[in-house]
Amino acid sequence: MASSFSTKIPSLSAIFSIYTSLSAFTILFKTILHEIIPVKIRDFIISKFTDYFSSYFNSNFTFIIEEQSDYVTNQTFRAAQVYLPTLLPRISTRSLLVSSSDLKNPLAKPKFGIPVKAKIIDDFEGIRLEWTLLSAKDNDNPYQSKQKRYFHLSCKKEFRDKIMSDYFTYIAKSSVKILTHKENLNIYNYNPDCQRWESAIFQHHTTFETLAMEPELKNTLIRDLDAFSNGKDFFKTVGRAWKRGYLLYGPPGTGKSSLVAAIANHMNYSIYDLQIQSVQDDAMLRQILTSTENRSILLIEDLDCSGADASCRNEHKDEGENGKTKQNKKKKKDTKVPLSGLLNFVDGLWSSCVEERIIVFTTNHKEKLDPALLRPGRMDVHILMDYCTPTVFKKLAALYLEIKKHDLFEPIKKMLLEVKATPAEITEKLMVSKNPDVTLKGLVEFLESKKMTKESVDTETKEAEA
Repeated sequence: MASSFSTKIPSLSAIFSIYTSLSAFTILFKTILHEIIPVKIRDFIISKFTDYFSSYFNSNFTFIIEEQSDYVTNQTFRAAQVYLPTLLPRISTRSLLVSSSDLKNPLAKPKFGIPVKAKIIDDFEGIRLEWTLLSAKDNDNPYQSKQKRYFHLSCKKEFRDKIMSDYFTYIAKSSVKILTHKENLNIYNYNPDCQRWESAIFQHHTTFETLAMEPELKNTLIRDLDAFSNGKDFFKTVGRAWKRGYLLYGPPGTGKSSLVAAIANHMNYSIYDLQIQSVQDDAMLRQILTSTENRSILLIEDLDCSGADASCRNEHKDEGENGKTKQNKKKKKDTKVPLSGLLNFVDGLWSSCVEERIIVFTTNHKEKLDPALLRPGRMDVHILMDYCTPTVFKKLAALYLEIKKHDLFEPIKKMLLEVKATPAEITEKLMVSKNPDVTLKGLVEFLESKKMTKESVDTETKEAEA
């Protein structure tokens, strides 16, 4: 019996011979695979074998959620970005992103975020889900230097349909609820190097309550904003994009930026501050604006300096006409984004990409803007931010000096009707001292000086005309 068993065990030489044969076959197979079979066919065969064995032995299913979807930001990716930080206590990795963008309060509680390759566990109706944030270079677009970010969401195969039908809807609704009740607003600036909006906490304290503005105009604007906020069904019924355009025009220092801050605080909207002069072309403009969020303010300041003036209409005139061709070509080079590209995001087809958006343009010279931009339906409301009036002065005095009456109020009001002084200039004088007598006396002297300068200029003008 023992001799029979020993005869069944292969000898060491036989085992070595089999190993040598297998090694030779493996080397031959690799040679054939690498030198005879083309690379694409080889990769295809390997991927098929990998998919087969992974599907056979792996019971999980993975959803891939990329940051970009077609031309715009993937809204499912954005919803996950908002929702997942609420699950940070369930993070399974030993790292965490820590950041603070509150420039006014260095002691503010930091925000915690999800680092790349971190895994977060979620539980949805008894289903265990695993989220992972990943990042890789976008090889499909060699001209872009930014990293391509995406989430992996893994679950058991049998729950795939449940996740597709219910879970993604759940995180979308959760993200909307979180954004609606957010505590801090953000102000965004576009970074062309990484091709992404970068944010800081927006803590401008101007509200409509503290804004020095004519009461009738202020109340009209508040009613208009509230009607817009509650007008989703109306805009859908009439077939218009849910947006509102405001043009703030007037001299520098008349409170245009403060009004934007008051609108943001009233609506609880973050601000996307776009420097239109830095945009290279229409394609870049579309990419920038379609990556903004719903319920936001798009702010484009100093529109008259961005190439949206009436001279844009002369860009396509024939050479030699009135001797202006060279000048127009120069303007065309300076104006990177044509007016048509800007108008497409005001009332064109692309304006419907983002819902509940307020577009605010500011300019110091409304008369220089192209009439096409001022046409009804593009800028819905035109608001003149004018020089300081007696009513605005009284509001400023109440805010800065905490007084409602003073003997110098009447002389100041009369001079404000005779000379042009911006609210910014008046505010500067009101901040000189907390003593109303000292401050208002200095303001009177300032206005008298402006009045004398104005009279001197008028006299010189008359003499020149004569």
